Amino acid sequence: MGAPRRVVVLDVSHLFEPLSIRDLTVSNRAWVSPMCQYSSTDGLPNDWHLMHLGQFATGGAGLVMTEASAVTPEGRISPQDAGIWNDEQVTAWRRITTFIHNRGAHAGMQLAHAGRKASTRRPWDGSGTVPPEEGGWRSVGADDQPFGEYAPARPLSEAEVAQLPGQFAAAARRAVNAGFDVVELHFAHGYLVHQFYSPLSNSRTDRYGGDFEGRTRLALEIAEAVRQELGEGRPIFARLSATDWEDGGWTIEDSVRLARLLDERGIDLIDTSSGGNTPAPNIPIGPGYQVPLAERIRTDAKIATGAVGMITDPEQAEEIIASGAADAVFLARALLRDPHWPLRAANALGADVRWADQYARAKSWR
Repeated sequence: MGAPRRVVVLDVSHLFEPLSIRDLTVSNRAWVSPMCQYSSTDGLPNDWHLMHLGQFATGGAGLVMTEASAVTPEGRISPQDAGIWNDEQVTAWRRITTFIHNRGAHAGMQLAHAGRKASTRRPWDGSGTVPPEEGGWRSVGADDQPFGEYAPARPLSEAEVAQLPGQFAAAARRAVNAGFDVVELHFAHGYLVHQFYSPLSNSRTDRYGGDFEGRTRLALEIAEAVRQELGEGRPIFARLSATDWEDGGWTIEDSVRLARLLDERGIDLIDTSSGGNTPAPNIPIGPGYQVPLAERIRTDAKIATGAVGMITDPEQAEEIIASGAADAVFLARALLRDPHWPLRAANALGADVRWADQYARAKSWR
């Protein structure tokens, strides 16, 4: 299988071969998936984020992605989520990207708006909506359907929806100013843009609702605005929930169709996840359970993909890349368990990677 358009595969092997997308070349295909930390104040990253993200760069990941970073204050998943809506946040993030770059890795920021799933309690504080008297706010959404037991959202007006692409574009510019090499648009997991494109959470009758064209309009407008803001050289990814795993919901066929349209608007890679738009979908969870979704989009839409979800072993990750199922793997819990997973994987697969000088004495594995 040939590489999709705009992706240059160099003549080295599999998981630890470089990947060039537009003007960026990432040293390997073992990447850090966005993982919420629920540890910010006023959207500001802090020492926890420096430690959390920096350890992955030291551990050999080629691309280190931030958690979902809100483009507006009300777009945060929880009051403790990170953001990129002001210049103070730019300065705080720059400290972290500098560290990542000094370790030889690249940095990516995931731009997000949680929509009806905003203003929720962080996991160790329980569940449900945080009310205004406790520092929360009323969420907004495509319509007023609540997510499970969460408080109902306020439907966005058509004029408010039309402002969202500009908000994402402004956040993307701030991300670049903060030193990020890649931006990813979070269009998955039941957050705002997913709420618009899924028929399960969009009952609008204006130009942002109804048929496939109306429901995907917001995603495409955001992609266009961000690409226009950033120019031609910088990679832009989009994370999709490739299926709702629900009857009458969004399907993999819909995702292939949307991926083609995103490709036309300058998106370079689809970070392929699934679910998140309903409280209890019937997901066939198992090792690599979302890899076939990434492969389907890569094959049918002719766009690069990243695979994510229960990828834990070096040989498993190697096979995903070698078989052409995806162009990169995004690792999450495997890296929380072992932040140096890429170094261990390189040893297992016989790849030669650069270790931090401070850790080089451990490279022999004896």
